[in-house]
Amino acid sequence: MTHTEDNRTGYAHDVLVSTDWAEQHLGDPGVRFVEVDEDILLFETGHAPGAVKVDWQLDFWDPVMREFIGPEEFAALMGRLGITPDTTVVLYGDKSNWWAAYAYWFFRYNGHTNAKIINGGRQKWVAENRPLTTDATEVTPTTYPVGQRDESIRAYRDEVRAHIEKVRAGTGAMVDVRSPDEFSGKVTHMPNYPQEGVLRGGHIPGARNIPWARTVNEDGTFKTPDELRALYEAEGVTPDKEIIAYCRIAERSSHSWFVLTQLLGYPKVSNYDGSWTEWGNGVGLPIEKTYTAE
Repeated sequence: MTHTEDNRTGYAHDVLVSTDWAEQHLGDPGVRFVEVDEDILLFETGHAPGAVKVDWQLDFWDPVMREFIGPEEFAALMGRLGITPDTTVVLYGDKSNWWAAYAYWFFRYNGHTNAKIINGGRQKWVAENRPLTTDATEVTPTTYPVGQRDESIRAYRDEVRAHIEKVRAGTGAMVDVRSPDEFSGKVTHMPNYPQEGVLRGGHIPGARNIPWARTVNEDGTFKTPDELRALYEAEGVTPDKEIIAYCRIAERSSHSWFVLTQLLGYPKVSNYDGSWTEWGNGVGLPIEKTYTAE
């Protein structure tokens, strides 16, 4: 069985592996399984044998600034996880691989392109009674070289502001992957999630609302390419356009970035890391709001 077994369904790139493939490669020395969950306590309750844990807040974010760790810190993280540039990183996590896709985007942003995702993630793994263990994984640290970042897949505030004109001209598209209530401005954050202190609700002018969860099936697997393509094309999000995706803190939009670039092969898609926590608080930044309180 090869890495391409899930590619039979027509995805653009060889980036998904099945739970069958994953179980058969648990002991492969060239593969490092990495679990990244929204619920950071799940890993300790049971994980795939040989998997290591990434805490997205502690491991990816600078402890002081609203910024990612730097290239040197990323190299140190890879070394601590026992990863080399030749290691195939296989990511999986809870909630339809929501945070695993965030990690995938972050790995590629930092130059580690040899990464894949278990289709269906943790929920499918558990539902199929695949092996779990609470034993800590023994890792032999590596020396990982400091690499170059791929800034083409990350959008910054000024780029997003300039992109509004491209959307108006029909050469660009903006994808807001949040819930309809967040998009309309009725709420400023997801229900039952912490409020990050955003002052204004609404969306970036010209954005189309395509919630990230519409791209997955009930079992956590991704929908077919035809279904995904229809979802985006119905909103005018086509591969000939430059596309920026955003959400609240860029984790949900990483999932949509993965779908657009890795599954559908859209060539020009970037992820707005600042997302609504920056835009909704920014002085002088335009918004649109479709919700009117009765």
